[in-house]
Amino acid sequence: MNKIQFSIDCKYFFVILAVLFSSYAQAQQTYVIDNKNHFWDKVQFGGGLGLGIGSGYTDISVMPSAIYNVNEIFAVGVGLQFGYLSSKNYYESYVYGGSLITLVNPIPEVQLSAELEQVRVDTRYESNINRPAFSDSYWNTALYLGAGYRTGNVTIGARYDVLYNPDKSLYGSGFMPFVRVYF
Repeated sequence: MNKIQFSIDCKYFFVILAVLFSSYAQAQQTYVIDNKNHFWDKVQFGGGLGLGIGSGYTDISVMPSAIYNVNEIFAVGVGLQFGYLSSKNYYESYVYGGSLITLVNPIPEVQLSAELEQVRVDTRYESNINRPAFSDSYWNTALYLGAGYRTGNVTIGARYDVLYNPDKSLYGSGFMPFVRVYF
C-alpha cells in the first residue's frame, strides 16, 4: 500500500468516524432532552378498603398502596395494611404491617403479581368456660403469587400464599381472590 492510498483511506476513515460520532452525540442529546425525569407521572396510588359487619362480628381493613411504573410491562410498589377483627365474646385482633409488590403485564390484559407481606398480629382472646383469657402476638410473612385480568386501572384475579401456614396465617386459606385498582 502506498503513502497516498493510506492517506486517502485514513481521510475516509476519519470522515466516517466523525459522521458516526456526530450522529451518536446528537442521538444522545435528543435522548436526554426527551427523557426528562417525570417520576410522579409514573406513580399510581390505590389499595383496598374492607368492611364486614355481622351478628357480633366486625372486620375493618385499610390497605393503601402505591406503584411506580418502570415501563408498560413492569411496575414495583409498596403498601401498608391496617386491620381490626373482632368476634363478640371470643377475640379481638389488630393487624398492621407492610408489603412490597411487583407487577408484570406481559400483555395489556394479563397482570402477574408477586407480593411479599410482613404483618404484626396482636390478638386477645376472651375467657370462656373452657379457658382463661390470653393474648397472642406474632409476625406473619406471606408471599403471594397471583394472576388477573386487567382492564384500564382495574385488575380482577386470584393470588396464592406460597408460605401459607394454617396455624399462623391470617386467613383460612392460602388462595384468595382480589380486585386491584390504581389511579
